[in-house]
Amino acid sequence: MRTVAVVTTSRADYSHLYWVLRELDASEEVELRLIVAGAHLSPAFGMTVGQIEADGFGIDARVECLLASDTDIGMAKTIGAASLGLADTLGAMRPDLLLLIADRYEMLAPSAVALALRIPVAHIEGGEVSEGAIDHAVRNALTAMSHVHLAPTATAARRLLAMGEEEWRVHQVGAPSLDHLRRSQLPDREAIERELALSLAEAPVVVATHPVTLARNTTREADALFEALGEVDRPLWFCFPNSDAGSHELIERTETFCSSRSDARLFTNLDPVLYWGVLQQAAALVGNSSSGIMEAPSLKLPVVNIGMRQQGRERAANVIDVEPAAPAILEALARALSSEFRTSLDGMENPYGDGRAAQRIVRILEDVPLGEELLLKRALAMGPPAAPA
Repeated sequence: MRTVAVVTTSRADYSHLYWVLRELDASEEVELRLIVAGAHLSPAFGMTVGQIEADGFGIDARVECLLASDTDIGMAKTIGAASLGLADTLGAMRPDLLLLIADRYEMLAPSAVALALRIPVAHIEGGEVSEGAIDHAVRNALTAMSHVHLAPTATAARRLLAMGEEEWRVHQVGAPSLDHLRRSQLPDREAIERELALSLAEAPVVVATHPVTLARNTTREADALFEALGEVDRPLWFCFPNSDAGSHELIERTETFCSSRSDARLFTNLDPVLYWGVLQQAAALVGNSSSGIMEAPSLKLPVVNIGMRQQGRERAANVIDVEPAAPAILEALARALSSEFRTSLDGMENPYGDGRAAQRIVRILEDVPLGEELLLKRALAMGPPAAPA
């Protein structure tokens, strides 16, 4: 039996990993070792480690690393603190494989530690593009340090091959977050109303916006968003931002906005199944969250995607891209809320998969060869040099 360690640092990656963890836990070929770190252990972000425990997963290690900071320096120091903690954890654990997902900046720590400890890395959701955030560089760095690539789309898989990754290492599996929409029982309207003590008589606009980490002023797009939302005459349900530089400022602005409107609410944490249930009942999703790009198409949910954060990602027809200017946001939202636009999404396919990613991922992790064969990444043969200009 091989050991597979999985690192989760936030509610976002845990929601994507949930069914992968279920499949690993049930596998007769794998011993799951779960490492919880980052925002999961932060009271400010809801101590979501409690959700992991409530879901019945055993936690093998907890790594405190998230600084109570709202700056880019805090982000950089978080990477360092995570590296120190994970060096001890992974050094003692020595798993056969380390499984990481996506593109959060703190994932640089486990990948670098694993590289030094000669622990092969399997990476979910490599090969994507998000040019407007540091996530893009992080994802590509993880690709370079990983040995098994679990790509969400055919385009992402081709991009990994173009980056020089060997074909046998690259697998198109889909996005595992979509497994929730096929396998989890999403709450219906009445259940959501009971859980949140709110009415869904009028479908809300859900707002999920995060700092723009590539911009010097990471909250510069928020002015236009809040100006536009002030003109929206329907319930507004906000989700907490990610723990990036500028998140505290966004939280404070949202709290101030909600205090002035009786139909606005801010949720620190919605567990994944409840969140998807809310999106199923929503009128539209507004902001710059990847959930509007990856999961919302499966719900046929209109999305107004603002600004640069998701620039370059594959998207379905439900996404309306708009610059961070209040008039443009309001115009896009009016289109998104129209019955004609909603009807136009009938029959739309989600490029991120069919909700069966977790099973594919675990089969690959059960069968991939271990040892030096996996660790030794070979460079592709190069053609002759170009002629001098």
